[in-house]
Amino acid sequence: MREAGSSLCEVSLRGPFSRNEHIERERALAVAALIRSKVFIPVGHARGPYRLHLALDGDGLLFQIATEKHVNAITHRMSVIPMRRFLKHYIHTCQNYYDAMSRAPLASLTTIDAGRCALHDEGAEFLKTRIADKLVVDSDTARQLFVLVYVLLMRIQPLRDRHQSEKRRWRGRTPLSKCKQHDLYPFKEQLWMPWP
Repeated sequence: MREAGSSLCEVSLRGPFSRNEHIERERALAVAALIRSKVFIPVGHARGPYRLHLALDGDGLLFQIATEKHVNAITHRMSVIPMRRFLKHYIHTCQNYYDAMSRAPLASLTTIDAGRCALHDEGAEFLKTRIADKLVVDSDTARQLFVLVYVLLMRIQPLRDRHQSEKRRWRGRTPLSKCKQHDLYPFKEQLWMPWP
C-alpha cells in the first residue's frame, strides 16, 4: 500500500533472488523506502503514482515504468558497463561488512560500514546522473534504486558462495604471497563475466 503523496504504488524486480538474509533485508527495506518516495517522476509525464519494474538485460539495467492503471510511461535500458568496476568494489565491500558483523570489534565494523555508506552515496549520485534525462529522483530515492541494482546483481546466489567457489578453482596455483599486488584476487573478475 502506497503512502499519501508518494510517487510509486508498486516496485517489482525480475528474480530469482539470492537467499542471503542480508541481501533479502536490503531488498525489502529499499522497496519499502521507494514506496514512500515523494520524488520519482518520469520526464515528460505528470506526477504518479507509478509502477516500477527493474530487471537486468544483458549488460543493461531495464527500467519499465507504468501508470497506476498499467499504461506504459517509459521503458529505458541503461548500460551498467560504466559502473561495472565500481559495482564490483561495492559488492566486495558489502561482503566484508556482512562477514565482519559476527566477529569484528565494533570499531572495525563501524569503519567498514562508513566506507560502505560512502560508496553507496557515490553510486547513488552516479546512477541519478545517468538516468536524469529519463527520471527525476531525489538523492534518497537514488540510494534505494542503487540498492536494487546491487540486489539484482546478487540475484542467483550469495557472493560468499561464489567467492568460495572461485577460490577453490584457484587453490594450488601461485601462492598469494608471491603474487603482485594487482593480482592478489584474480578470481574476482569471474563474478562479472558473463553477467549472472
